[in-house]
Amino acid sequence: MHIRRILTASATTAAVTALGLTVAVPAQAAEYSSALKIKGVQYDAPGRDSNKCSGGNTKNEYLTIKNYSKTATVNLKGYKVKDATGNTFTFKKSHTLQPGDYVSLRGGRGTDSDAKNVVYRQNCNFIWNNDKDTIYFYKPGGTRADVHAYTKKSNDRDGNGYITYHG
Repeated sequence: MHIRRILTASATTAAVTALGLTVAVPAQAAEYSSALKIKGVQYDAPGRDSNKCSGGNTKNEYLTIKNYSKTATVNLKGYKVKDATGNTFTFKKSHTLQPGDYVSLRGGRGTDSDAKNVVYRQNCNFIWNNDKDTIYFYKPGGTRADVHAYTKKSNDRDGNGYITYHG
């Protein structure tokens, strides 16, 4: 007679912890079941970084979020974007994404536009680090929609400051 043993994630974690071992899991290892995902990030704005509200280039740093659903329209209101140090942006206004549609979340100040697929953070500080960072994307209820860690050296091989995630 064969006995099948099934270890749950919590049992495995408890066993590893009891042995004093640690296991590193990459931040992007999980695939989340969200229609909205991070398509890409311009983490290093072209040119010399200047976070001045007038004449600065924070508007050239952006995160592209895409609706990958084939049928569902999604409203971004209540979704959150956060970096590794806790800098957070919450979509406070309605902004709907039809299936296949996207929005660019830009730094700096500007006028949000559904027609131009843009939302501004209304903040002239950069959010993404130029060397490495982690991008967290949360649904309105607080569950993760997507997450990606990057390093300039590993993820931006052509050095243009842009990384594509979900094509």
